[in-house]
Amino acid sequence: MYYSNFTAPIFLFLFLPCVLAAYFGVYMVFTRLAPQKIANLALNLVLLVASIAFYADGERKYTLIMLFSIAFNYVMGLIIDASPTQLVRKFTFTAGVAVNLGLLVVFKYADFLVVNLDHLLTLGKGYPVPLPRLHLPIGISFFTFHALSYVTDVYRREVKPMRRLDSFALYITLFPQLIAGPIIRYKIICDQFNNRQMTLDGFAEGVRRFVIGLGKKLIIADTVAYAAEQIFSAKNPTLLTPGVAWLGLICYTLQIYFDFSGYSDMAIGMGRMFGFVFPENFNYPYISQSITEFWRRWHITLSSWFRDYLYIPMGGNRVPPWQVYFNLMTVFFLCGLWHGATWSFVVWGMFHGSFLIIERVGWGKMLERMPRVIRHVYTLLVVMIGWVFFNARDLSHAIIYLKVMFGLVSGTGLEYSVGLYMNSALALAIAAGIIGSMPVIPWIKNAWAQGLPRREGLSLVLWEAGGRLAGVVLSMGVFLASAMMAAHGSYSPFIYYRF
Repeated sequence: MYYSNFTAPIFLFLFLPCVLAAYFGVYMVFTRLAPQKIANLALNLVLLVASIAFYADGERKYTLIMLFSIAFNYVMGLIIDASPTQLVRKFTFTAGVAVNLGLLVVFKYADFLVVNLDHLLTLGKGYPVPLPRLHLPIGISFFTFHALSYVTDVYRREVKPMRRLDSFALYITLFPQLIAGPIIRYKIICDQFNNRQMTLDGFAEGVRRFVIGLGKKLIIADTVAYAAEQIFSAKNPTLLTPGVAWLGLICYTLQIYFDFSGYSDMAIGMGRMFGFVFPENFNYPYISQSITEFWRRWHITLSSWFRDYLYIPMGGNRVPPWQVYFNLMTVFFLCGLWHGATWSFVVWGMFHGSFLIIERVGWGKMLERMPRVIRHVYTLLVVMIGWVFFNARDLSHAIIYLKVMFGLVSGTGLEYSVGLYMNSALALAIAAGIIGSMPVIPWIKNAWAQGLPRREGLSLVLWEAGGRLAGVVLSMGVFLASAMMAAHGSYSPFIYYRF
């Protein structure tokens, strides 16, 4: 993949500038010479062509799967809306959901299902089924969830189906969010395809947000990633010392947050450049005081998707307590499975689901009476233990790694010492990651803004100009540092590309 990696030089310095130039060139011409409807159509076509090229660069022939999803769900939306009876409407909706989930099962879970079937057949002295070994198209989990939200919203009569195929195709393919989100529900963004405003302030805000995400990924996430990957991939994890195991987990905890939130920032920023407003996906999750709060702050668009399309339809909180707990565990079982077709992802999801239930049963009320620092330590410890299952090769690897962390396995390998991985670059990245995990910049902005009422006239102008200049200088510094790292080749694909 070349264009389809946001941090690759060819994307940063060729693909994105060319798309922006084409987009705003068309905007300048068509908004002056053509009606608004024609101008919107032209702008949408520019983004649609760019988005399909972006995806095809990485997936080649598998782009046909995404194109099939677009055509199928476009037709399903029209049929559901035109169904003469509720029975036909419900049948069509069910068929649409089944086909969408079928695509996901075939390409993402076929091997997982066959492996587990083989185990059952082996226990029963049967004949193993050969593995399909199908390619996993990048972003299939995301564009499938987009499609599911569309047909569901049309079925619920919350939105009218999109009549223009180009607009619906752009909803599925829009390249800033195509591969790893945020998961944008159709009803949130449908009006923006034919009515969005491009302003200089909006474009500048988009650039700033994009640069923040780029810095998160290249400066912090990719720096801590080396140590995390080297430690977690140790052939014999029992040789790790507890200190090294904890270092690897701290690095991965920072890596996955800055990697994924960095992607989300870049996606939101690019969307803003083109006039779209995407929903936020992260809200400083590592400052949470409970697991319940963590899931209000982490991957917000996914957790809200599961809440609105699965948890609430199952009864949500309106059912007896035992059924609420069952609903929570079901949702997080599927949340884990959505992330990957392995039992370690399933355990990760159910691990979080278990703590959500525990907090509902009574632990949550006890937690509220504890000091803030205790609540914070508890939440971080649970989240970090969960990341072991998320990042491990398999369940046995995760269990061994946890044993090493807590000293249950005597790790004494001299080749796995903290000094082997710790250097000034890693120490700075960890420090920056810890600081960046907290809302330090909003605190600074608020403190700066509080100085405004005390200033008038020229003093106020200078104060505001100083704040803007500081922001511009910081953004330029982050971009230059990130660009040098990208040009040097010290970048990697985003973690969520494989989901």
